[in-house]
Amino acid sequence: MTRTLLTGIATLALTATGALAQVDEDAPQGGEMVVTYQDDVATLDPAIGYDWQNWSMIKSLFDGLMGYKPGTTTLRNELAESHEISGDGLTHTFALKDGITFHNGREITAEDVKYSLERVTNPETRSPGAGFFSMIEGFDSWNAGEGEGLLGVTVIDDKTVEITLSRPDATFGHVMALNFASIVPQEAVEASGEDFGREPVGSGAFRLAEWTPGQQLVFERFEDYHREGVPKLDQVTFSIGLEPTVALLRLQSGEADVPGDGIPPAQFLQVMNDPAQAERVVEGGQLQTGYITLNTQMAPFDNVDVRKAVNMAINKDRITQMINNRAVPANQPLPPTMPGYAEDYEGYAYDPEGAMQMLADAGFPDGFTTELYVMNVDPNPRIAQAIQQDLAEIGVTAEIRSLAQANVIAAGGEADQAPMIWSGGMAWIADFPDPSNFYGPILGCAGAVPGGWNWAWYCNEEIDARAAEADAMTGEGQQGAREDAWRQIYLDIMEDAPWVPVFNEQRFTLHSEGVAGDDTLFVDPVHIPVNYDYIHSTEAE
Repeated sequence: MTRTLLTGIATLALTATGALAQVDEDAPQGGEMVVTYQDDVATLDPAIGYDWQNWSMIKSLFDGLMGYKPGTTTLRNELAESHEISGDGLTHTFALKDGITFHNGREITAEDVKYSLERVTNPETRSPGAGFFSMIEGFDSWNAGEGEGLLGVTVIDDKTVEITLSRPDATFGHVMALNFASIVPQEAVEASGEDFGREPVGSGAFRLAEWTPGQQLVFERFEDYHREGVPKLDQVTFSIGLEPTVALLRLQSGEADVPGDGIPPAQFLQVMNDPAQAERVVEGGQLQTGYITLNTQMAPFDNVDVRKAVNMAINKDRITQMINNRAVPANQPLPPTMPGYAEDYEGYAYDPEGAMQMLADAGFPDGFTTELYVMNVDPNPRIAQAIQQDLAEIGVTAEIRSLAQANVIAAGGEADQAPMIWSGGMAWIADFPDPSNFYGPILGCAGAVPGGWNWAWYCNEEIDARAAEADAMTGEGQQGAREDAWRQIYLDIMEDAPWVPVFNEQRFTLHSEGVAGDDTLFVDPVHIPVNYDYIHSTEAE
C-alpha cells in the first residue's frame, strides 16, 4: 500500500510480530475521545475506502470473518466461530458465530458473506481492493464482468460458507482480515446506493451517529457488539478541518485527545523535549520502507554495478537525522518488524570512494547525468537535495524533478520516464503483515507494467517463480520455511539492487491524559492512529 493511500495503515504499522497487547479487560467503559484531522473523510464504505484516515474508522464500524488481536499482527477469528482449511490448502470453511447482528438489528448470515465478497470483486463497484481476492476460484471471470458471481464462494447453510481457491495462498487469512473483506448488509447497500459510504451499516464496535461534512463525525458504542466489554468508550468524535499545529494546541489545552495527523514535524523536538508531553508519546515501528527506485530499463541503471554504486553512495544516517531521527536506516526492502526480515544482513555500506571505483569499473569514470523525481511536499525536496549531494560526491549529476504527487506516480508508471524516484510521501506501507505484500506490487513482474507501482521496472522471472512457490506453502509447520524462502528472495533482490532502501519510518502517537491503554494500542498494526475499540477514558475510572 502506498503512502498516498496509507500515510501513517494501512495499510499497516507493526508494533509486535505476535505478542498480544496487555489489553485491560477490566478497564472501565464510558467516556469519550476527540481525534483531530485536517481533511474530511472521503468515504466509510469498506469496499472503497483505502487511505490512512478512513482505514481505522472503517475497522471500528465493520467486521470481517477474520481480524487481529489488539496491538498485534496475530490473526484471530472475528465474525467466524471457526476456520478450517483442507489438506491441499484450497478449501476454506468458515462457520459464523451465532447471534451477531448488523447495526440495523438483522442477524448476519452466510449469504451476507457471499454478497459482500461478490460486491467488492464486482467491477461495477470499482473497488481498489478487488485484486486482493484474485486467488478465489472464479475471480478472473467475475472481475471481467462475466458470470453471476464468485464461483468459489458457496453458502452451505445460514451459518457456513465455503471458499474455494484456484491456488493455495498462505496470505488468504490476512486478505480476509482486510477492510475490503468486511461483511455488509445487502439491503442497506441497496437502500443507500452511492451514499453507502456516507450511511455505513456494519457490525463493528461502533456505529456512525453523526456526520457533518467538513466539521465532525461522531461514532457511538454499538451496544450489541459481539465481544463483551468492547468498545471501552461510549463515543469517539472526529473533529475535522484542523491544521496539525492547531490540533496540537487543542490537545495541549485539553480540547482533544489524539492529533490524528501526528505530531507536526516543526513541533516534534519541542514536544519531545518537554517531559510532560514526551511521557505521553508512544513510539512504534511501521511496516514501511522509504526507498529510491533505480529504473532497471533505463541506462545507465540497466547496469547492476551502477545500481550497486548508487547504493553505496547514499548517506542514510544523514537523511534519517534530517527528519529528527523519526526513522531507522534501512538496508533491505523489508522493514525490521516484518516476518522474513534478515537481521544479519548488512547491505551496502556507505562508501563513496568504493562507489566511485565501482562506477569507473562499470565504464563511468566521469560519472553521468540523470534525473531524480520527488514529491514536492516537505521534507521530501530536502531529502532529494541530500541524495543529490551524495551522488555529486561520486561524480553523478542528478537534476531534481520536484512535482505533485500524481505527476511523480504517473512518471513512475512509464518505463522510460523516471530514471530515479525518491518514494518519500508515497513510500510503501504493507496492506497486511506478510512479506509477500512487499513483493508483488512493487518488485514483482506483475507490477512492472504501465501504471504499475514497480517504478524500478524490475522483473526477475526466476524470483517471481520462487515467490509463487513461497505463497503456496500453506501446510502446517511450513511458516518458518516460508519466511526463510521470502528472506532469501529479498536478499537476492538486493544483489540485483533495483532499490536503494533508505529508512523505515517510526510512528509517534501523542495522546492526552484523558485516554489510556496499553502502549501497543496507540501504535496498533491495523488501527491508526489508535485502536478506537480498546482505548479507554481515564475519566471513567
